[in-house]
Amino acid sequence: MIYKLFTSLYKHTNKAVIIASLWTALIFVACFIPGSSVPKVQLPLIDKWVHFFIFGGFSFLWYFVLKSPTWTKSICICLLALGLGYAVELVQGSGWVTNRSYELNDVIADGIGGIIGIIMYVILFKIIDHNQ
Repeated sequence: MIYKLFTSLYKHTNKAVIIASLWTALIFVACFIPGSSVPKVQLPLIDKWVHFFIFGGFSFLWYFVLKSPTWTKSICICLLALGLGYAVELVQGSGWVTNRSYELNDVIADGIGGIIGIIMYVILFKIIDHNQ
């Protein structure tokens, strides 16, 4: 199933753009809802894990849009994930979103997630490429 999804996105850039765009929209919706609407979960650092996951997904999905993976493109996507995470935190800290605040640790989790998303893509790409 993962193999089919991966090859489907890899071969169809338009589909990859749509899915990556929807994921990006999901990030904005999730990060800009008022803090009072966010369910309280009693797990340590759960908010950092959520940031890690959603920005890992962001970089993983946007990497499909690229035709050929390179180090430069990897760095650009990681920086884009980090920049987006930073921008989200600035908006949250500005007071525009109620009951939200700026947290540097969220930005760090976003950046690490962006890096891991690229690493996961490269690993899957090598596995798929090796099997073809």
